[in-house]
Parts: sequence; structure tokens; C-alpha cells
Amino acid sequence: MKFISTTPVEEVNINLTPLIDVVFLLLIFFMVSTTFDTTSELKITLPEASDQPSANVPEKLNIMIDSEGRFYLNSRELTNKKSATLMAAVERALNGSDIPVVIQSDAASPVQSLVTAMDVLGKLGLSRVSIATTRPLE
Repeated sequence: MKFISTTPVEEVNINLTPLIDVVFLLLIFFMVSTTFDTTSELKITLPEASDQPSANVPEKLNIMIDSEGRFYLNSRELTNKKSATLMAAVERALNGSDIPVVIQSDAASPVQSLVTAMDVLGKLGLSRVSIATTRPLE
């Protein structure tokens, strides 16, 4: 006995459009990520550098401010707290050179002393100024 089904048989098709999209994206990815070998037609000899450190390492000028607002220039105390005294001492220490200046101020020092030091350095036209800090103990 032969039974005939009443449901029509659907034809099975594979949709290739998403597969083509994925292959195209992979092709673009590999084309973009590939490094190409570039060769120069000019033969040049690159200069060599010495591995020895430079002998003339620039020194730095330290301005320290203690808890009472007194100024110290490279660990030598200045005679008073006036900005004119600090300016003259810094000009004499720099002697026309442009070396970095580091300000180290005590945490308990008056803010006015720090502002005075920064103002003096600004009036002298120094741009390589930094303020030294420490990390708090945790």
C-alpha cells in the first residue's frame, strides 16, 4: 500500500548571503592587519650614539622652605625672608644658566613663603620649576 502525504515537500535551500558577508569581513580584516615589507631604495648609514652617559649632567637649584618660612638655597640659609634677598641669591646661583629649580616646602610652612618663592622665580623668567612632594604613608 502506498500512502501519499498531503503536505507538500519543501525544497531545502541554503542561503549563502550571510556566509559571503562573513568571508568578505574576514578578507578585509586580514588585508588591513597584514604588515607589508617596505624597503628603501636609498642606502643610508645611520649615526651611532654612545652608550656612556653624558658628562655634563645639568645640576638643579634647590630652594627649601622650613616650617617657619625661612629660605634655604642649596642647603644654605638666606639672611632673611624677603623676596629681594631670595631673588638676588637665585640670580647669583643661576649665573645666567637655565637649570631646573626644585622647591621643597615643609608641610607646616606658611603658604606665603611658597608663593613668594614662586613669584620670584616667575619674575626671573624661569620656566623649569617643580615642587617636590612626598607620598603619604598609608
